[in-house]
Amino acid sequence: MNDTPVIGVLALQGDVREHLVALASADALARPVRRPEELAEVDGLVLPGGESTTMSKLAALFGMLEPLRERIAAGMPVYGTCAGMIMLADKILDPRSGQETLGGIDMIVRRNAFGRQNESFEAAVDVAGIDGGPVEGVFIRAPWVESVGAGAKVVAEHGGHIVAVRQDNALATSFHPELTGDHRLHAYFTEMVRAAG
Repeated sequence: MNDTPVIGVLALQGDVREHLVALASADALARPVRRPEELAEVDGLVLPGGESTTMSKLAALFGMLEPLRERIAAGMPVYGTCAGMIMLADKILDPRSGQETLGGIDMIVRRNAFGRQNESFEAAVDVAGIDGGPVEGVFIRAPWVESVGAGAKVVAEHGGHIVAVRQDNALATSFHPELTGDHRLHAYFTEMVRAAG
């Protein structure tokens, strides 16, 4: 891989465009990924916010569930925000019927833990490994992490709840950094992809 990693954004549903913009500003070559052959061409992948149940059903429909699981299990760097965090959880506390995850992080996640759409909020969040002060977290029907296993490291908390976790090449946040114009988390993930390359 040259110095500019190719990072895909799973483009089945959710705020894909904002992630593409944030990744491009972090010096990555960003492209949407909808099909297994597009997945094969990227060095890393972002799983965006959206609706996790819909995303898991669309991933199955597009023949993406198994290829995604295989690449993540093989160590492809992956970053999930909000619904993407739920997709990366090994276990969901209250899954909707038919909802499947990709796994990759040894954590148990609670969906919509911070409340409904009208209880969305923004908060400053200190994230371990991110320099320059707290990041602005946008929490929209956000999950939180109930607990992590031995392999996973908590990198941020808010209000006594775990809101960011890293395990090896997998990173997940409850909040949406792509909606703020602060692209430090995307730059951090881009560095993860470079290091894995």
